Amino acid sequence: MSPSQPTSSSDQGRSYSNYLDTLLESARPFLRGELEKIDPKLPSLVAVLKSVGAGECWHKHGSFLEHLVDIYRILKLWGAPDPVCLCGLFHSAYSNSYVNLAIFDPSTGRQTVRDYVGDAAESLIHLFCIVPRQPLIHDQLIFQYSDSELLQHLKMSEISLQDIKEKGLSSRDENWRQKINSLVPEDGVVVKHIKTGEDVRVSRRIVAAFVLMTIADFSDQLFSFQDVLFENTNGRLEFSGNNIQYLWPGDGKPGLWVSSLSKMGAVYMLLVREEEIMMEERKRSGCETMIQGRDEDLQLVVPPIFDKCTRVLEAKEQIKGRDLYWEAVCEHGKIGLEKAEELLLESIQKNPFVGEPHVVLGQLYLGMKRFEEAEPEVERGLILLLEWGSPWDKRMSWEGWIAWARVLLMKSKEKSWPNTSWGILNLGLVK
Repeated sequence: MSPSQPTSSSDQGRSYSNYLDTLLESARPFLRGELEKIDPKLPSLVAVLKSVGAGECWHKHGSFLEHLVDIYRILKLWGAPDPVCLCGLFHSAYSNSYVNLAIFDPSTGRQTVRDYVGDAAESLIHLFCIVPRQPLIHDQLIFQYSDSELLQHLKMSEISLQDIKEKGLSSRDENWRQKINSLVPEDGVVVKHIKTGEDVRVSRRIVAAFVLMTIADFSDQLFSFQDVLFENTNGRLEFSGNNIQYLWPGDGKPGLWVSSLSKMGAVYMLLVREEEIMMEERKRSGCETMIQGRDEDLQLVVPPIFDKCTRVLEAKEQIKGRDLYWEAVCEHGKIGLEKAEELLLESIQKNPFVGEPHVVLGQLYLGMKRFEEAEPEVERGLILLLEWGSPWDKRMSWEGWIAWARVLLMKSKEKSWPNTSWGILNLGLVK
């Protein structure tokens, strides 16, 4: 969800402040470790994952346990239904097409997992672990669209949805509908089981849910290590390189994954809108009975990222934005604060969808006693960090970035900033 568009500067301030309060309220149980307030079963589920060794397994940016809990958090903050969130919490538990992390044996452990999370979630978990996710989501979906085509289809689909809701008008001959239905038909897609080669049918709603989960999955784990490992120099995340000698964790730069995820978000939105239009067509024709095999009871929620999945970031723009940010944060001592400010402003212009450049720019303004400029930058950065539920700059944890941004926001409102190094170290309390 995004704040409503304010009509004046004062309205804008109130709107963003109210929205920030709402986001913080949702995130607070995670920030405080009060898992039982999120779901009474959650502490015991995390304990189960610990007991089978998830905390001892390596996973890209840390431990497997950390990753599983992070994905649950992201999906929960996005408002995903419980089976999808629980699928995120156990999403690679039987291993999958990307990683070999079978902490539960799929031949003997399915009932065990089912007892923990329920039938609906376990079914999703098992399916998630046997589908060829890379070909399904990349080759068969996002690589079938150009950036310009996606933007055009997003606009067309918005009009189509408005037409059927307000006027009762619809046509399956529209270009955007023909294409999304050719890629993911009404009755779903058939893929090959990654281990047995058997045909597996995946409904369109579950395809959409897996796209949403992959956005969460990638946003939590990808950073520059994978870019160098797979030679992702063009920022398209094609996983085509093979630089196996690269040393983990590398230089810690933010990864070049934002463009690819913006395209996933756009395709997800097309799937959501097509489902919504199709259900409205059936309703208006007097048929409201659920069709078996389509998983029509699975709610598809739209996350707040990329302006509710309606914007696409060009690959070259994310590269420029990332490199400008990196130069500013790593070289500001050499290039000076004015140049660092210029770089950060340009970075934000190139990639307005991540929060850390705003937060760093806010700190720069605080150090220069430019408090009025610091406050909106920090607030915007904090909102973006809370919307994502994961950090873009993974040198620090999401919780660390949230806490630091809240300190900066508090100091900008107080119009004060330390004048000594000890004063900086003394910061930390968030009121």
